[in-house]
Parts: sequence; structure tokens; C-alpha cells
Amino acid sequence: MNTTSRATSPRRMSPEQRDRSILEGAIGLARESGLESLSVRAVAAKVGVTPALVAHYRPGMDTFLAEVFGVIVAAERDEVLADFDPALGVRANLLRMVETLLDGERHDVTLVWVQAWALGTRNEALAARVRSEMDLWQSAIEEHLARAVAAGELASSRTDTAAWLLLAMIDGMNAHSLVKWAPHDRVELARRTLSAALDLPTEASEASESSSLSHT
Repeated sequence: MNTTSRATSPRRMSPEQRDRSILEGAIGLARESGLESLSVRAVAAKVGVTPALVAHYRPGMDTFLAEVFGVIVAAERDEVLADFDPALGVRANLLRMVETLLDGERHDVTLVWVQAWALGTRNEALAARVRSEMDLWQSAIEEHLARAVAAGELASSRTDTAAWLLLAMIDGMNAHSLVKWAPHDRVELARRTLSAALDLPTEASEASESSSLSHT
């Protein structure tokens, strides 16, 4: 009986299936090791194909990085925003969102974001995708805030400012956590920041501020 072993050939796929397998392999590699780990050879090794085949399906690495980044961060955004509970108020939902994004379980996506900001300085396709994804996060939160203002749930109408403040806190704290530099009371800090972002000053403090300004 012939027991000679043969190397396993790559499974025959349709062009669409092969294209998808290369994208999924790159996504997996980016989640494991960050965007900086992506190269034609690295993706080929991950998928089990030749570098030439990867280059055939993804001839521009800059645009491929942008695509991989977009898929990863859009999936996280969709997952987090889908968890909003209509039975809860916007404030409670936003607090849940902040706590979810700061729970320390998403370091892979945080690393992808941080490296995208850095790599985007010399990769315009990636930079454009970063700007687009940040805008989508900001506008999604702003829409929830505007809905709450219209319903009388929140006093503040500065929804764009509140959205940017929340995202700045989330991005900053998550980036810091990659090097183990983060406050121990992240949840409490999130609550205070959320309150500062959503609440207008009281009438008394507004009057005091106005009086102070009139004497300067």
C-alpha cells in the first residue's frame, strides 16, 4: 500500500470565496497582532495561499489596510449600538455603552484604532476611512442625544459637543490602557464625564458666571 503523504493543496474556491477568505484572514491577523502586522506575505501565510495570489486580489495594500480597519471597527460599532435598550433612557444606554467600551475586553480593536491613527499619517486611504468611522460614531451618539433632548429627557441641546466629549474620553482611556496606564475607577470616571457632557449648568451657576463675566 502506498503511504507516501502529499502536501494538501489549497481548496478550490470561486473568485468571490477566495476574495472573502483573504479579507477574513487579514481581519483575523489584524485582531491578533494589529494593523502593522499586515503585509502581503503575512496575510498569505495566514490564509494558506501564495503571496502572489493575495497581491492579485488586493493589489493596493494601502486601500486593503483601510478596508480591514473599516470592517473591524464598524462591526464593533454595530454591536455596541445594537445593545441600546428602548426601555431604558438615553442616559442609561450611554452609560452602558461607555462601560462596554471601557471594560478591557476590546484591546484588539483598541490596538487597531491606535495603529490606524498612526499609520494614517502616511496612508491617505486609511486616514480617510478613520475620519469616516469617527464621524459615524459621533453622529450615532449625537442622534441619540438629540432624540433625548426632543423628548425632554435631557436639558442640554449641545449634542455635538457632548458626543465629542464622550468619544474623546473613551478613545483616550482605551489608548492609555494598552500600556497599563488607566484609572482604577474607570466606571465612576465615566459616570462623572457623562454627567458633565449631558447636563447644562444650573441657573444659579449660570447667573454666577454671567455676573463674573460682567465684572471682567
